[in-house]
Amino acid sequence: MSELPGNCDLLVIGAGAGGLATAITARRLGLNVVVVEKDAVFGGTTAFSGGVLWIPGNRHGRKQAPDDSIDKARQYLRHETGEFYDARQVEAFLAKGPEMVEFFEDHTRVAFVPTLYPDYHPDAPGGVDIGRSILAAPYDIRELGEDMKRMRPPLKTITFIGMMFNSSNADLKHFFNATRSLTSFLYVVKRLGVHIKELLLYGRGTNVTSGNALAARLAKSALDLGIPIFTSTPVVRLLEQNGRVTGARVKVNGSERDIVASRAVVLACGGFSHDVQRLASTYPHLRAGGEHHSPVPATNTGDGARMVEQLGVRVDCVFKEAAAWMPVSLVPTQGGQTAVFPHLLDRYKPGIIGVTPDGQRFCNESNSYHDVGVDMIRTSRRGKDTWMWLICDQTALRKYGLGFVKPAPMPITPFLRNGYLKRGQTLAQLAAAIGADAATLEQTVREYNVGASEGQDQQFGRGTTSFNRYLADPENRPNPCVAPVRKGPYYAVKVLMGDLGTFDGIRTSVYGEVLANNQAPVPGLYAVGNDRRSMMGGNYPGAGITLGPIMTFGYITGRHIGGIADLPEPVGEVSHDHAAG
Repeated sequence: MSELPGNCDLLVIGAGAGGLATAITARRLGLNVVVVEKDAVFGGTTAFSGGVLWIPGNRHGRKQAPDDSIDKARQYLRHETGEFYDARQVEAFLAKGPEMVEFFEDHTRVAFVPTLYPDYHPDAPGGVDIGRSILAAPYDIRELGEDMKRMRPPLKTITFIGMMFNSSNADLKHFFNATRSLTSFLYVVKRLGVHIKELLLYGRGTNVTSGNALAARLAKSALDLGIPIFTSTPVVRLLEQNGRVTGARVKVNGSERDIVASRAVVLACGGFSHDVQRLASTYPHLRAGGEHHSPVPATNTGDGARMVEQLGVRVDCVFKEAAAWMPVSLVPTQGGQTAVFPHLLDRYKPGIIGVTPDGQRFCNESNSYHDVGVDMIRTSRRGKDTWMWLICDQTALRKYGLGFVKPAPMPITPFLRNGYLKRGQTLAQLAAAIGADAATLEQTVREYNVGASEGQDQQFGRGTTSFNRYLADPENRPNPCVAPVRKGPYYAVKVLMGDLGTFDGIRTSVYGEVLANNQAPVPGLYAVGNDRRSMMGGNYPGAGITLGPIMTFGYITGRHIGGIADLPEPVGEVSHDHAAG
């Protein structure tokens, strides 16, 4: 890694998708760009993510869904964002999203593949069953050379001995069917063989997928363009002269140095998922004394918001849902520590249901993680008990697993011993193990089973949308999401509230300029990624609605700093005062 320079045109603080997309775009326009990252690794939250981008009208989706249109996407966003609908941001996103995809695929190492993801609410006005979500193509990180050591590894709890899975049904299907299908068995053996070879040679998997692939592709693209990424380089404070942000003071090897940026400084610090003080005043379940556990990088401590506040600019959280909620469980590890496991897959499977601490079902478990999180908050007792139990019977456990517990033939005894997995030979015994009322739990399962025996969820309509069914079990008929819970022993895992990143944050113009308290841009200062208040208004319309806007607005911001301001005029109403932009 080269020596930290004292001057540049653009200084980007943070090396996730938002920061790197901005840096690459500006560099392609001829700017001298420097990226600093306080963590020892680059990739940010992106490297932990599913690597999916929601981009209506993208070149891959147009082939999948030729009947989709920008008008339908606009209608869907208006419905989904409600009172926070921001016409300026929506028009910018819809116009520049497809252009961003083509720019990165045509001029960098970034590549995408289509997915089969439906919108999360496909039956809403303007919703579609396919075509808007794309996925980062797998990548061999050996192309990073020595910088491979600085690449953030994937989240351990969602890998199998460090091996990654694609954010799609196809890859995981073989692992779930390995004991029942020769084709799947051979697929798994081949995948494991390749991965074990990588571990022996490099100490980690090198053929990465999902967000790890996206982060690696972006980093390689930046490095190819001569953009240095300085890791272990935290920012101490922003530099300011005559009301303009002119650079930043950073810490390198224990000493402080100034970097002067002649064009701009971009905040891309990852949001405030681990800013304890801000979370305590923002998340409703924490205000009530409850728990929250986030699997995103621990370095996402709200640095961008604090730097803005040090300039005298308020950072107000106005969204009802301040983050992308994710139900999580805590997996005991050696040394008395716990690891955070995001429940991305099990909730969709037939024969697995969620109940409150009292033992009652309260939601459609096959809705998106964010929607289930919203339901957990709204149905919690006294506000602080924002958690649930996922329960299933022996059949479902051995077929699909539960949380961090893998399906057969993997053993379950270690998880029974460390308390992660609870068991009861009868529902009454399971209720005793989890502290629920036995009569309530028995009645809940009995009522659920009445419809489930016929493939119906009479209480919450589980399996009635294409998204509900997408991550379920297509071989379970007639409803891939619904099966009875009736063969003991019975099992449970405690699921708490977590997040995949913050939605609320720094108010910006549509170009990403940080806005002062009087709504005028702060000269020389921009914000992208999860530092910037999301255009989604605290809602979660589809797979990739975080990374899609993050890369699109990073592209827009990079172009604006490079001298290009070519966004369309808004269609319909303009932003509310409390909306971003």
